[in-house]
Amino acid sequence: MSTAPDAGDLDRRVREFLAGHDPAAAEPLEFLRARFDAGLAWVHYPEGLGGLGAPRELQPAVDAAFAAAGAPRNDPERNGIGLGMAAPTILAAGTDEQRERFLRPLWTGEEIWCQLFSEPGAGSDLAALGTRAVPDGDAWIVNGQKVWTSMAHEARWALLVTRTDPDVPKHRGMTYFACDMRAPGVEVRPLRQITGEAEFNEVFLTDVRIPDEHRLGAVGDGWKVSTTTLMNERVAIGGGASPREGGMIGVVAALWRDRPELRTPGLHDALLRLWVEAEAARLTGARLRQALAAGAPGPEGSAAKLAFARLNQEIAGLELEILGEDGLRYDDWTMRRPAEVDFTRRSPGYRYLRAKGNSIEGGTSEILRNIIAERVLGLPGEIRVDKDVAWKDLPK
Repeated sequence: MSTAPDAGDLDRRVREFLAGHDPAAAEPLEFLRARFDAGLAWVHYPEGLGGLGAPRELQPAVDAAFAAAGAPRNDPERNGIGLGMAAPTILAAGTDEQRERFLRPLWTGEEIWCQLFSEPGAGSDLAALGTRAVPDGDAWIVNGQKVWTSMAHEARWALLVTRTDPDVPKHRGMTYFACDMRAPGVEVRPLRQITGEAEFNEVFLTDVRIPDEHRLGAVGDGWKVSTTTLMNERVAIGGGASPREGGMIGVVAALWRDRPELRTPGLHDALLRLWVEAEAARLTGARLRQALAAGAPGPEGSAAKLAFARLNQEIAGLELEILGEDGLRYDDWTMRRPAEVDFTRRSPGYRYLRAKGNSIEGGTSEILRNIIAERVLGLPGEIRVDKDVAWKDLPK
């Protein structure tokens, strides 16, 4: 029985890999495929699936070594949903065949993923969704509409949760699939946002045929599988690794240092308060990632995402206050369909407007407060009169 590699083993493996795969000379995709096959993609994943069964906390050192060598990146900004949500969901709920089919091209960035969860009538209350999947031989026929789908215009695959049994309470009649975004009947329409861009989409599913082999988890277990996705989503949004003064607080701190003529005592006080809160959130995120090494993410990820959304919005607002009338100018209202969301390299106006979505995407702040109250603090749950009512009998 082999033992899990330790830090020394991984360091040796990385050095040996780089000796045989020169990052400067290798074709990027072939390099990434080879790195996955060597178990140096997600080191804590099982062997053969991009990992070596190593402790999760060793991943940052491996990533840092590849970055220092100038290794090709796998486009994490463009495929954040795939890397942060689809991969752990497939690992947890997928079959061996699904893991082998999906994980490698997902990690290399060959296949981008999106998330077909929210609907016009089922946003915060995801379990109220009505997109139907009806069995048809060895496949399912899906009809419905999804909304607020980030990167659907770029995606090859989607995480899709559907209603398969309307005769049971809403949480028990859901089933989860991997949906081919190129399948007949899948239509993606842009949703133009307050920023002027259309990073979000609405997706219409009309008689889309999904083979049963693309079902993730058992029939009726869609809520359980969705919870895995959502917990990882909140960690991915709110618990990402960053250096001190990384992200939005770094942008505003740099502005403060570069423009002394804009400073006032009141703004100084506000900046210091937010700097301390951002640093506390960063350290809490580091502790959360360490806790993840011992198991799957829990409700603590909801607190990290809640803090991230509030801080992003307050910091963006402070930046406009510091800039005064210059902060009221907006650089470009061109309708675009961007391939990624980038706060730090955009204008102050974009940051301010885009940050408004942080308290909606990945679970609204209101819902996250309920999760924290009930699952972290142990407070009594809200009264839910629809808990034992069949979905078909709920008011629509």
